[in-house]
Amino acid sequence: MRRKLQFLAVCLEVLFITSLIFVGPLTSGAQAAEKPIRIGFSMALSGGLGSAGKAALLSLQICAEDINAKGGVLGRPVELVYYDDRSDPVEASNIYTKLIKVDKVDFVLGPYATAPIAAALPVAMENKMVFVALFGVANNEQLNYKYYFQILPAGPEPYIGWSNGFFELASQQTPKPKTVALLAEDNAYGINAQIGAERNAKKYGFEIVYKKKLASGTTDCTPMMKEIKELKPDIVYLATYPPAVVSTIKAAKEVGLKPKIFGGGLVGAQYTSVQTGLGPDLNGIIFQHFWVPEPTLKFPGIEEFLKKYQTRAVSIQGLDPLGYYLTPWAYAYLQVLSQAIEATKSLDQATVGEYIRNNTFETIVGKIKFAPNGEWTVERVLQVQVQNVKSHDVSEFSKSGTFIVLYPKEFVSGKIIYPFLGWEEKK
Repeated sequence: MRRKLQFLAVCLEVLFITSLIFVGPLTSGAQAAEKPIRIGFSMALSGGLGSAGKAALLSLQICAEDINAKGGVLGRPVELVYYDDRSDPVEASNIYTKLIKVDKVDFVLGPYATAPIAAALPVAMENKMVFVALFGVANNEQLNYKYYFQILPAGPEPYIGWSNGFFELASQQTPKPKTVALLAEDNAYGINAQIGAERNAKKYGFEIVYKKKLASGTTDCTPMMKEIKELKPDIVYLATYPPAVVSTIKAAKEVGLKPKIFGGGLVGAQYTSVQTGLGPDLNGIIFQHFWVPEPTLKFPGIEEFLKKYQTRAVSIQGLDPLGYYLTPWAYAYLQVLSQAIEATKSLDQATVGEYIRNNTFETIVGKIKFAPNGEWTVERVLQVQVQNVKSHDVSEFSKSGTFIVLYPKEFVSGKIIYPFLGWEEKK
C-alpha cells in the first residue's frame, strides 16, 4: 500500500509539472494577445493648424474605437500614443524621435500638414519606419522614401495635381481668362503649391503677371492685394495656411479686388470656424476641398462616421462641429495602416510597408491605391465653389448646395458662377 501511495504521489507531481509546462505558455500567450499595438503620432492640437488637428485627433480616436470594437488588429487592441506638435515643425521632429526611441511604439502615423510632415519624415526614414502621413504636398519628392504614403488625393505628381483642377477649370470658361497672380505663404506648403500652380498656369496657357511670397504670420495683406489689383489679373491663386486665408480675403475685399476667378490653395477655407467667420464673403471663391455634403460623394461608411464625430464634437470646446475637411481622411489613414497589419499578420515595418505599396484599400473616403512615390495613383482634389451663403450661421455650411463641386467631372454637383462677382468696394 505504501509503495502504491508513493507511486501515486510521483504521478501527481509529474502531472503538476506537466501542467505548468503546457498551461504556462498558454497563459503567457493569452496575455500577449491582449498587449496593445501602439501607434504613435504628433498632431497639431494648438497653433495655426490646431483647429483641424483637434478634429483629426477625435477622428483617430473614433477609428481606434471602431477597430477595437471589432476585435482589434491581430486580436490585440489598438492604442494611440500622441503629443501636441503645436503646428511647429521642429517640435514635430522631436516628438517622432521620442515616439520611436523612448516610447518604442510599434508604428507611427505622420503628422498633419506639409511643414510638420517635412520635419518628421527624416526621423521615420532614419529608423526605417512605415510613415503614412496626413495632407502634405510633395513631401517625398526629393527623399524618395519607399515606405512613405500620403493620405491626400493629389495624384502621382502632387505639385501638379494639387492645383491642376483649378487651372483646368479656369481654362474651360468663356471668355477664357488670360493672366494670373500667384501669392503663396513662405513655408514648405506655400512653396510647393506655388511651384505646381506656376507649372499649371503655363500648361493651360495663362500669363503669370505677379508672383510673390507672403511671410508666415503676416496679418496685414492689404499692400499685396493693392499690388495685385493694379495689375488687374484675371485669376488670383493663393496658397496659404489658415490665418493668412482670412487676412488675404479680408484685404482683397477691402481694396475691391475683382478678378474673374479668385481662390486656389486655401488651407483653412475648409474649416467651419473660418467659414462662419467669413460667411457671405466666401461666395464665389473657388478652392480645393476633399469631402463636402454633396450627393456625388456618398462613400460607404462616411455618413455613419460623421454622425459619431458630430455627436461628440459639439461637447468639445473649439472643435469643428461639422468635420467635413480633415476628419474622414484622418480616419482613413488609420484604416490603411490597420488593414495592412491585419492582412500581413505582421508588425515588421518592411512587410507592412510592402503590402501598403502593392495593394488597394477600402476606406470611408473611397478606394485608395498608392503610386511608387507614395502618392495616390489618381488625382482627386476637389475644386469647390461656395454659393448661396446668406449669413454666418453654421447651418449654411452643413447642407448640400453650399459647396458646389466643379471638378473632377465624376463628382461635379452643380454649375460654376463665372466670372467672380467680387465684393463691395470700401467707400
